[in-house]
Amino acid sequence: MNKIKSRLSRSYIHVYNERVIVFTPGDVHVSKDQIHALVYDVKSGTWSRKWRSFPNMIYDRCRIQRSKRFEQLLRFRARYGHLTFLNRPLRNKWTVYQTFLQKSRFRQHMPETLLYQSSADLHRILKSSPVVYIKPASGTGGRGILRIERLKEGKSLYDIQGRRLSRQIIAPRKVPLTRLESIVHQWCLGGRFLVQQGIPLRLSSGRYHDYRMLVQKNGQGVWELTGMAGRVGAARSVTSNLHGGGHAIRAEILLKQWLGSQEKAEKAMKTAEKLGLDAAAYLEESFGTLCELALDLAINREGQIYVLEVNPKPAREVFSRSGDSSTYRKALTRPLEYAMWVYKNKNAPSPAKVVGD
Repeated sequence: MNKIKSRLSRSYIHVYNERVIVFTPGDVHVSKDQIHALVYDVKSGTWSRKWRSFPNMIYDRCRIQRSKRFEQLLRFRARYGHLTFLNRPLRNKWTVYQTFLQKSRFRQHMPETLLYQSSADLHRILKSSPVVYIKPASGTGGRGILRIERLKEGKSLYDIQGRRLSRQIIAPRKVPLTRLESIVHQWCLGGRFLVQQGIPLRLSSGRYHDYRMLVQKNGQGVWELTGMAGRVGAARSVTSNLHGGGHAIRAEILLKQWLGSQEKAEKAMKTAEKLGLDAAAYLEESFGTLCELALDLAINREGQIYVLEVNPKPAREVFSRSGDSSTYRKALTRPLEYAMWVYKNKNAPSPAKVVGD
């Protein structure tokens, strides 16, 4: 909540001078049909709680999680579904993956993925890929991921490492196939997990990397690329997530190093942009209205692009942390530009307002 307040005060309100409030479902007084919301005062530069009338346009920034707060959100959206939301929730990673596979345009960009049900699913992916990832179907932030690599010295010996749901790093260790099956089975108990083909993403430093692409609707309601940045994971980490200790770098710099030339880097970025815009339009067609979408991309040494996952409520710090302040500012302001476009076109009785998590 504090992060949302600071971003709004720096960008949304100062740029647009619009009436914006921040609230959670817990701030709603149902019988009064009012919200005890946070309101920003431009002159004093402070936030305070005030009672406000209920909005008819909402930007839901709440993350999917197993918590009472998320249950509150589900009830909130069910009760107030008649209001205008700038975005709709996407389904879990498995459903999104299956949705992509329904269209030939995206199949070449999807790493082979199975819903884990038994060791047979693990074996199937290991036959075609020397590296396999086990990940939660609904996880975020790089939590709960295992990386498995078949070692060259023996087909029945595997290197396994990962990150627990608490983000604690699991140090690499070598295990035989029978032990691997047991570890994966225990890892996947109590939840839905995916078994996914691994894409070679290890840099010369030994760290793993990928790319975060952000596409957003502009002030005319049209999808546009906002920016793309590289993410390099922490030492001993199998993921590149910033919250897990990774760092950000401009995509064009990292891609040039990875692919070996400026020409190849530019070509990959253009291909990625087209893919991102097409994916956003397709997912919106499949699941309902979206305001923005982040795609986590893997790009191999040949420049082949794979979609690792998508996020309809993305963080934006990757751009500020890569030193791209102009893209960071654009990433913050575009949702409000789009909200104002929706407001004008729907003739809504009040300006856009924001739900914070």
